[in-house]
Amino acid sequence: MSQRQRQYEALVRAHSGDLYRHAYWLCGQEALAQDLVQETFLRAWRSLDSLREDVAAKAWLTTILRREHARLYERKPMPTTDIADLELGDFAPGPERLGEDAVLRAAIAKLEPKYREPLVMQVLGGFSIAEIALELGLGEAAVMTQVFRARQKLRAMLDGDAPKEAALHGLP
Repeated sequence: MSQRQRQYEALVRAHSGDLYRHAYWLCGQEALAQDLVQETFLRAWRSLDSLREDVAAKAWLTTILRREHARLYERKPMPTTDIADLELGDFAPGPERLGEDAVLRAAIAKLEPKYREPLVMQVLGGFSIAEIALELGLGEAAVMTQVFRARQKLRAMLDGDAPKEAALHGLP
């Protein structure tokens, strides 16, 4: 087995779980998340020589993953439906939409991207503030501020009573 293969296999073993969690967060579908991770590792194999330091591997792989996810939307147009054609009627969400995870996920999705992305990278990706700053091209102080504000905004959305929770689900 070549040194390149050993390096690649070590990357897969060390980072596949984190990449899958991040991919699942991005797309919300198990099969698609697995496909994204597979595409990420395929691209990583092709350009493994460009990885100069193993300590930067997680950020490098996450960047590839985010670009792969973006490519999904470049390749195929998203279907649209005229809102006038929709019959909404009585909306009763199923149990999968009422759990704590769904409420938290909905709240995080409502955050502005400048707050959501660093928070997701820290909480789901396990990135340090320095790694997030490097990845997003921001200063560490800016990242700390954005993560702090994201947590404040989440707390404000989630603190309180049932009407706020219902609002997260689009219920009256």
